[in-house]
Amino acid sequence: MKYRIGCLAWIVGVVQFFGAHAVVEVSWSTPYSWARNNISDLGNVYCTTQTQPRPRYVCSPAHDLMNFSFVLLGVLLAVGVACGGSLWRTNRTATVTRALLTSAGVGFVVAGLAPADVYENQHVLGAMLIMGLGNIGLLTAGAGLSREVGTGLRWATGLLGALALTALSLFLSQRYLGLGIGGMERVAALPLLVWTLTAGVAGLLHRARGTEASLQSEMPQTAR
Repeated sequence: MKYRIGCLAWIVGVVQFFGAHAVVEVSWSTPYSWARNNISDLGNVYCTTQTQPRPRYVCSPAHDLMNFSFVLLGVLLAVGVACGGSLWRTNRTATVTRALLTSAGVGFVVAGLAPADVYENQHVLGAMLIMGLGNIGLLTAGAGLSREVGTGLRWATGLLGALALTALSLFLSQRYLGLGIGGMERVAALPLLVWTLTAGVAGLLHRARGTEASLQSEMPQTAR
């Protein structure tokens, strides 16, 4: 049950985040752009023209919903790490990875409690916990996941981590490769969420298959 709670926490956390993102962005009177606007713009409290790092007008009427979603995502990410014990190997890499992913959860909570236009330094700290430590955790997660998870997911995990860290480096150096500031930020931030959702679903399916196989093995021969 604890394991299932962990997987469900990851699934619900990511799904509610993207749902809130969609609702909040359509509440803007001026079009919200995935290329021109940061994710954090959705949680900004005040309506004003932001000058850094690129000039853009920000006005997010439903910012409270977005900031609540950030906090909820962070809490559920940490719950998933704490409860999904059998998803991981019992080695040092897995221990470090789980600590890094928990740090990303803390980062989402900080980002939600400290909107970028009110508490800029704290919000930047939260973002770095997510895209810095979280993506390092994503890079190492492939070596920390249980063999039962499957080779495909473990390899994909490392590749997503490498992609996200590369994008973070480009984002910080303001090299957006035609994607815009928001586009490159998403390449740096979203792989962690895509992986979290995938791992949660894969974990539930693996446990369901394992339970079914166990039940079949326990059935009397005459009942098969």
